[in-house]
Amino acid sequence: MDRITRRKALMGGAGLAALGALGARAARADDMPPGFRRVATQYIASLAGDNEASGGGAQTWGLWRQDPGPRGVWLRLFPAVQAAGGLTLAGWRFEAKDWWMEEHGLIMESPEFPLPPGRYLVTGGREATTVLTVAPPDANGDQHWDLANGVTIGEVTHLACRSARYTPETADGTCSPAQANKAAFPVMPGGTMPSVPGCTKRDYAVLFVIGVEDSAAS
Repeated sequence: MDRITRRKALMGGAGLAALGALGARAARADDMPPGFRRVATQYIASLAGDNEASGGGAQTWGLWRQDPGPRGVWLRLFPAVQAAGGLTLAGWRFEAKDWWMEEHGLIMESPEFPLPPGRYLVTGGREATTVLTVAPPDANGDQHWDLANGVTIGEVTHLACRSARYTPETADGTCSPAQANKAAFPVMPGGTMPSVPGCTKRDYAVLFVIGVEDSAAS
């Protein structure tokens, strides 16, 4: 277990912000590309493969503008959310047909879709830091993306941070965190998220956003 992973384990998966701060050290303020400015760490959920440096489909990527970890709900506390009609203590509402979970068994709010076009300074909190360019939708609604300097998605993915989106296998089916195997957590760095009975799962890579071009600033 590496130093960052040990720190997160001690945090109990309470949030990504501390990890994002570690990643931010990879690029000091005076290292920001021209026209960029630093932002409080944001998080991109990407479906691209580890070895990809460019491609399409960025309209299927999401953005958490704030750390979803501290706003999450532990699996063991899910019955309380059900009793509250899906409303969480953080104020977001659990969607039974479309929900997210992270590697320690925290149910998270959904990110913003689609990822807004623009240029983002991204890192995985390890070694690589580079610019991600996301184009506006083309005539078919597809959004092209590109990482600068030949950097790949795997190089700007934080391996200890795993996330997955769960939806029902059938239109009238049930897909519930109550069916998740708590013993399957935590997920090892680089691993895939556990399946949940009745659910279709999609694993997403997590990229830290530590700077944005002014046109992409929130």
